[in-house]
This record gives sequence, C-alpha cells and structure tokens, in this order.
Amino acid sequence: MNKNYAGVGSTSKVAIGFTIALLAVIAGVVAIIALTAPRPAPSDSALASSTVREDSHVLDDAGQGAVTVVEFLDFECEACGAFYPVVEDLREEFDGQITFVIRYFPLPGHFNSKNAAVAVEAAARQGQLEAMYQRMFATQSEWGEQQVSYAPLFREFAAELGLDLEQYDADVADPATLERVESDFTDGRALGVQSTPSFFINDQLVELTSFEDLRAAIAAELAR
Repeated sequence: MNKNYAGVGSTSKVAIGFTIALLAVIAGVVAIIALTAPRPAPSDSALASSTVREDSHVLDDAGQGAVTVVEFLDFECEACGAFYPVVEDLREEFDGQITFVIRYFPLPGHFNSKNAAVAVEAAARQGQLEAMYQRMFATQSEWGEQQVSYAPLFREFAAELGLDLEQYDADVADPATLERVESDFTDGRALGVQSTPSFFINDQLVELTSFEDLRAAIAAELAR
C-alpha cells in the first residue's frame, strides 16, 4: 500500500511539474504575440482631422478663416450642381472668415463622376483646380447622367483652360491621380458620408433640409 501511494505521489509531482512548464510556455507565447502583433491604429481624435488632409484642396480665393467648411462632392450629382451657386455666394459673403475645402466623392451610380474628378485632379496638378471645378458644374447638364465616357470633353476643357495637354494626359493616366480621388472617397465613407453633397463645418457633419441651412450653420459656428 505504501509503495502504491508513493507511486501516485511521484506521478502527481510529475504532472504538476509538466502543467507548470506548459503554462510557462503558453505565457511566453502569449507575451511574444502581444509584442509582435500590429498595434491598433490611432483613433481619429489622435490624428489630424480626416475631414481635411494635408493634400486636401482649398478654394483659394475664399480666403482662410477660423471656420472650415468641407464639401464631399460628386461633379455629376445634380444636388451638388444645385448647391454650387449657393456655395459660391457663401464664399463671397463670408470671404476671409471661412476656409472652403472640396473633397471628391464620386458615386458609383454616376458613369462620369470619377472621370470628372480625375480631370479636376489633373488640372489641380497644373494649378487650375478651381477653374476646372467651376467648368464641371457649369457644364454638368451637357455630360451628366450619360452612359458613355465624356473624358474627351473634359480634355477639351483642359485645352480651353490653357493646360499643358501632354502633362494633362500623363496625369490622367497616372494611377496616383485616381488613387488621390479614391482616398477622398475612402475618408468620406469612414466619416459616414453616404450621399452628396455632404458638408462638414469644423469637423461636424451638417444635416441639411434646405439651401439656407448651410448658411445658418456657418453663421452659427462663426458666432460661437
């Protein structure tokens, strides 16, 4: 009997020792995983606001102000076209008080919206962002809601604006130009943009039910 109990004791000690060793190994593996696993990306609050990036386009002649208005837009969107003259009026009214920023958000259902955004981005590379931006909205009725590419027409706009067409063609074909457009779209999705136009005032999405709502939101922010 004593020999049997002694054997059981030895076996238990071996089992306990093995368990402790196994736990030590597991703990070591967990520690290694914790050290080598990718760190979670910082939250938006820890980064510069994603409503405006370093490469975001500012409408220069609007001046620079304490209040920043960011519009995610689609050049083929009729609502964006309707808001365009409203935005132009607000830029004049609040000149020097507001920084106006535009960001691309070409909706998948619009055949030429991405072509238009790429054309505007290519023009921006030659310092003609605003001129092409204005041309797109002024001519929207000519090319919007079509199911064929109007890229050749946009090239004509570039020629009329005096752009270097060889450089324009190279920029349109450059994958980085499309990536620049798509990065705005990605940011918009992350910010909750679902339709165009979507306006942010000092990083806050503005709910609009009328044209006047945008002016009222800007005025309220200026009064803060």
